[in-house]
Amino acid sequence: MMKVKLIVTDEQRKIAFNIRNEVFVEEQQVPREDEFDEFENESRHFLATIHQQPCGAARWRYTPKGIKLERFAVLSSFRRQGVASALLQAVIDDVQAQPNTEGRLMYMHAQTTALPLYKKFGFKVQGDLFVECDIEHYLMTKVVKA
Repeated sequence: MMKVKLIVTDEQRKIAFNIRNEVFVEEQQVPREDEFDEFENESRHFLATIHQQPCGAARWRYTPKGIKLERFAVLSSFRRQGVASALLQAVIDDVQAQPNTEGRLMYMHAQTTALPLYKKFGFKVQGDLFVECDIEHYLMTKVVKA
């Protein structure tokens, strides 16, 4: 049974950070100082579990450009099981539940391998391919609906 919950405890946050460390720092070779940043405390973090086993994490935050969805990470042994879709849906639902978000721009820097997932949720590619932390990305956007 899969669940995605808003992180409310330090222990849950630590688990989510361990997932992000494994996926981004160890697997994708993102420098740790680029993965963990000054926005951790202002972001809303999420943790996905399957049968109580932690398997995915994500966060979102307000920026001057809109609402940025980021740090979507799923442990390799749990991929292709719908974890990323469940995380993305939970994040979108949480954004929509906040006051004054309707009509605002949601955006993300999407790794090219994740484009099909984000397109399924109505995100559209904007602009040209760019590289962040030696990984190819596209800007993807979607307007928040009520």
